[in-house]
Amino acid sequence: MGVLFATTTAVVWGGQFVVGKSALESVDAAPLSTIRYAVAAALWLVVLAVLEGPRSLRLDGRGWRLFWLGSLGFAGFNLLAYTGLAHARPQSASLIVALGPLLTALVLWRRTRVRPSRATFAFLGVALVGVALVVSEGHPATIVEGAIGWGDGLVLAGVFSFVLYSLGAAEFGHLSPLRYTALTAGLGWLTMAAATTVLVGVGLSTWPSADQLRDVTPQIAYLAIPGAVVAVLTWNAAIGAIGPQNAVLFSNLIPVTTFVIEIVRGYRPNGVEVAGAALTIAALVANNLFARRVQARREERVAEPEFEVELSKAA
Repeated sequence: MGVLFATTTAVVWGGQFVVGKSALESVDAAPLSTIRYAVAAALWLVVLAVLEGPRSLRLDGRGWRLFWLGSLGFAGFNLLAYTGLAHARPQSASLIVALGPLLTALVLWRRTRVRPSRATFAFLGVALVGVALVVSEGHPATIVEGAIGWGDGLVLAGVFSFVLYSLGAAEFGHLSPLRYTALTAGLGWLTMAAATTVLVGVGLSTWPSADQLRDVTPQIAYLAIPGAVVAVLTWNAAIGAIGPQNAVLFSNLIPVTTFVIEIVRGYRPNGVEVAGAALTIAALVANNLFARRVQARREERVAEPEFEVELSKAA
């Protein structure tokens, strides 16, 4: 079941980039994100109240911190990533998002002063080379001419925002994953709505007409229900069933899904682009396996003294 849940999340999120790109052709990123999460946050809060009781909606004096994290994870990620997606290709955006675990290692380095291993740096370098090959559409020489656009940069900034949100969950270990997600989503939506109001007010964004909303209703439904509510719940379930390291391994299916969908829709990547995607995914998988081996060795070293104590008692 854990494998099924993780696969479901990865496939749904992989399709999200294609669906989101389609919706962005008619609706601006900020209104699209605000409408999407108005639905998703409301559903999460209802599910939370039903499963954990109305008292679970209380903030218990940590409202400002939850508000800040929700603003990072939901407003920050969606406004940045979807604005970037409007100016980037879905397959490029999905590969950048898949870099999340390696970027997490860099953020932890800054916070804990514990330097990542040389292997992690090497895997990050290889993954970035692969992403660059995809972003440049298989023509790496064009990178110096500006092939990596500001849209890809916004997607990367959105990923950093979500990494900070994810790490913030450690402060709220007493909350269930559902409660943490629902509360931060609801509070983050307030920031999202405020930012959208400002962007529309100053003319940097346009609120969609009734006809435009009607045209993208299927996309909004996908992004809100399978893409947000269902995928987050299956992701949390996967982490509980098979552990975070195994679950993260399945996130490599996100760019694979996006590429497959685009190919089915008629896109024909060249050989260098395919090699770049394969290089990035291989680096992400290798880093996950390496981290798992390091963790296993640490656990063995911790267990050895305890085993020696047991032997001395037996003697």
